[in-house]
Amino acid sequence: LGDAVIDISGRPFIVFECDFSSDKCGEMDTQLFEEFMRSFAFNAGITLHIKCPYGLNDHHKAEAMFRALREAASIDQRFKDQVISTKGVL
Repeated sequence: LGDAVIDISGRPFIVFECDFSSDKCGEMDTQLFEEFMRSFAFNAGITLHIKCPYGLNDHHKAEAMFRALREAASIDQRFKDQVISTKGVL
């Protein structure tokens, strides 16, 4: 299970909640997943909350977070011509 919520706010911030059981996932240091997400959020100017609350396989945890991020960043076709904002602008 991976969850991601983004706010395209111009105010970069991140909450990252995922515990990996190994130091590496394939050839990649598992600590770099959080650093990647932090760099992404701050360079994109978004607030990002991303988590993987449980799981046994580190590869599947990382995959779930990236899939959740992709879905959170996708345009919902039900609202494609609307600005979904409490302020009315992005």
